[in-house]
Formats: sequence, structure tokens, C-alpha cells
Amino acid sequence: MPPMQALTMFESAARLASFTAAARELGSTQPAVSQRVVQLEEALGVPLFERGHRGVTLTEDGVRLFEAVRNALDTIRVATAEIRARRTPQTLTLSTDFGFATYWLMPRLSQFKALMPDVDVKIITSQSVFDPSHDQADIAIAFGDEDADLSARGALKLFPERVTPVCSPVFLAAHPQLRTPSDLLSLPLLHLEPTQPARWLSWADWFAAQGLDAPAAHRGITFNSFTLVAHAAIMGQGVALGWAPLVDELLATGQLVELFDTPVVTERGYLLVTQRAATLAVSAFRQWLLCECGRDAE
Repeated sequence: MPPMQALTMFESAARLASFTAAARELGSTQPAVSQRVVQLEEALGVPLFERGHRGVTLTEDGVRLFEAVRNALDTIRVATAEIRARRTPQTLTLSTDFGFATYWLMPRLSQFKALMPDVDVKIITSQSVFDPSHDQADIAIAFGDEDADLSARGALKLFPERVTPVCSPVFLAAHPQLRTPSDLLSLPLLHLEPTQPARWLSWADWFAAQGLDAPAAHRGITFNSFTLVAHAAIMGQGVALGWAPLVDELLATGQLVELFDTPVVTERGYLLVTQRAATLAVSAFRQWLLCECGRDAE
């Protein structure tokens, strides 16, 4: 085999049709490139270039060698790039709200990490409206309506907004008179801070769905995240609105109980928005997420 350095310089000179341009590309000098090519020609016993005032052109043997060297170097480049890519940690940035991250994602995240142990996952939580044009994330799990902007980005609805009142078993035992929706009018209610325009169901919306007027909000406690609302309910401080699937595990473990079996369902819900190009990490997480959501739906 000819020396690799000689083959590399030959390939560059043949591709650029210039020893000077090849030297510039390789960080070498024109005499050094010319010398290496001459050594290669002497080793093969044939001329590889026809030299002219305006550059060099390949001979018939030069064309044959150039095609072989070019294909070999391309194969080497692809192989080394794939090896480097496997050694470079993959990252996945996910944007969602506090409630979904705490009560749905975190209990399941170890399953995804077991499937993709080399992926570094970064979770960004916010209660603000998700803005696809500004929020920096590979994937977003956003709560709201399927507006035109999100639909244009191929947003998929994971769960509809499905809400029912919940409380702790201790709170329910302390209020045995709690049988119908109207019984809630005299009890302490736990509120999630509203937005303008409204992005999720409020106690006023829930009572309206039952044909009732809601009590004054100041009679309860208001929090700015669902995580705090749920924790207050678990601590027996009042009745909260529980969003499925966020409270599913809390209900299954008995930390909370569902008061009525007639949930209010709206057109809103949790949406999956893919922000970035489908890298291996993004595709794997998306597939895993849809599979997990399908199990929850069943």
C-alpha cells in the first residue's frame, strides 16, 4: 500500500485540480504536495497527472486511482463520524408544566433512561403558555388548546382535560355529609391560580357544569402550581380539582380519593409538540411517550 499521506495529498490535488489548492486545504506547502505525488507516481511507475500552466489534470491511471482513493476515504470518514457520534452524549431537552413533570413523567422517567442510558435528559418546567417560536426544547408536552400554530407543528393530543374533585381519605372521613356536588359549596376548596384567557378548568367552570353557582374564591386557598394544590389536598386542607392522568397514581395508592364518578371533559388537554429535527433521542422519546400514554388510556 502507498503511504496514506501520499494518497490523501493525491486525492486533494486531483479533486481540486491544483497542487497549490491542495496544499492550502491540507495546511501544507505546494512543494510538499508535489513531492508526495511524484513519490506516488514513482512507486506506481506511471504518471498520475499531466502538468500545465493552469493546473493539473488526471491521466487515465490517475482517474482510476482517484476514484478508488475517494471511495476509500469517504468510507473512512463515514465510519469515523459514526464512531464519534456514538461517543458523543446525546441530549434531549423537554419542556412541560410542574404537574405533568412531577406526577406523570418523573415516576416513569427511569423506564426511558433504561431504554436510552446514553441520553442526557434535561427537563424545563413552567406554568407559562408554551411558545413554539421562542421556547428552546426538543420536545414539549404542553397543556392547552390545539391552536393553529401548534397544529401546524404536528401537535398530537396525549390526554383530554378530564377533571373531577378529589380529597384525602382523612378529609372525606371528617366530612361524611359530602355526597353531592352541592355539598362542596360549604367546604374549603383548593384553587389553581387562573390565567387570562383561561387555560384550564376552574372551580367556577366545574360548578357551572353541575348547574350550580360557585362559592367565592376567597373562601379557599389558591396556589400557582398544581403540585402545591395536590400536596395540599393530600395534607387534608380541602378539596381540589384533580386532572387525569396527573392524579391517577395518587388515587391508585390511596393518597387521594375521587368524590364523584362523573368527570368534566373539555376540548383542551396535554399536547405533544416536537420542536427539533427527529434525532435518535427525540424519535426514541416520542415513541416511548406515545406507548406509555396508550397504556394509560387503556
